[in-house]
Amino acid sequence: MPPVVRSVASLLLGVAFLMLANGALSTLIGLRLSATESAATAVGMITAAYYAGLTLGSLYAHRIITRVGHIRAFAAFASVVSVAALSHALFVDAPLWAVLRLTQGFCMAGLYMCIESWLNGTATNESRGQLLSAYMVTLYGASGVGQQLLRLDDEAGVRLFMIVSILLTLALVPVALTRTTPPQLPNVSSFGIWRLYQSSPLGVAGVFISGSITGSIYGLAPVFGASSSFGVSGTALFMSVLILGGMALQWPLGRLSDRFDRRSVIIALSAALSLTSLGMIAAAGLDQSLALMLVAPLFGGLAFTLYPVCLAHTNDYVRREDMVSASGGLILANSVGAIIGPPVASALMTTTGPAGLFSFVTGGAACATLYGLWRTRVRPPLPAEAQAAFRPLPQTTPTVSPLDPMSALKTPIAH
Repeated sequence: MPPVVRSVASLLLGVAFLMLANGALSTLIGLRLSATESAATAVGMITAAYYAGLTLGSLYAHRIITRVGHIRAFAAFASVVSVAALSHALFVDAPLWAVLRLTQGFCMAGLYMCIESWLNGTATNESRGQLLSAYMVTLYGASGVGQQLLRLDDEAGVRLFMIVSILLTLALVPVALTRTTPPQLPNVSSFGIWRLYQSSPLGVAGVFISGSITGSIYGLAPVFGASSSFGVSGTALFMSVLILGGMALQWPLGRLSDRFDRRSVIIALSAALSLTSLGMIAAAGLDQSLALMLVAPLFGGLAFTLYPVCLAHTNDYVRREDMVSASGGLILANSVGAIIGPPVASALMTTTGPAGLFSFVTGGAACATLYGLWRTRVRPPLPAEAQAAFRPLPQTTPTVSPLDPMSALKTPIAH
């Protein structure tokens, strides 16, 4: 383990506990509601509520952190998330769960802010890449592995909520005991959406569509799994391969985008995602569970790679000193897409069946493909050598933006 990563190991352990729990909880909610008449609609609204809370937290949670400090704020946010997770076990009620997920989204944004500003405060220009990679692997890896906790479900339906609550509480321990000095929050004031759109229309459109797609996958893929007779174990495996496939393909596809016009890569990636989604629809129609499992890693890899490639494309058109605020704006645009997408996808699932999720992804990816083709006609390409190097960033909060080695932000400034 590199020394710089070892220095923040306690923080990354806290992230691992958080993502094990949060990844399992998101899928568990879909499974719990899958037996109800309006399962897709309810899960779509609950998922939108979570991302609405995440967006609000990205905008306002920093006030709590600034007022009470990182460790106290982290403890407060983690405690509320833990209580909210355990509260799901009291009543199976969609409106109540939407309120709980809204609260969890806000607090998760606060937790991400604490961790990401801590990592940024530890990073040097030479170590940002290592820290960012370790953070990304922890986020995706723990979330993918966390799906396997669903195998511990019990007939009473309470055990898993208790396990999630325990993990969220355990996340407090390594952070509370860390000897790393809490930093100030970095300045992550974001570009306005219109200003960003003027700089990179395809980048903004792409991250919005990406948010709508990935938000829908996280929330509604468990409903699809339950409706496809995967069972709990099968749904857990399905979600794991989706998420881990998303982690595995980001780097090779991103490096490919360094060699060619990124718009061409975005177009090809979106078209491939649309075709893969059609393949998922066909496999679902033929009740080919094995085919769905085999295609799922590719589907997840394409879906989760659209955001970082669009982010890199946008960075090609903004000044170096504006990369942090531009990345922050794109994360918020992605979050808005994640709020809007799940209710629309759930409506398609309600009217056309469980495979309506993939119909939604097909349509979204096709829109990105067509818009990208149009953009190639109205703007000349950048030479490949003029493009910035690809660096994936997680879709958490704008506070993660300074970890991008290209930003080279050194001076932390409070919001």
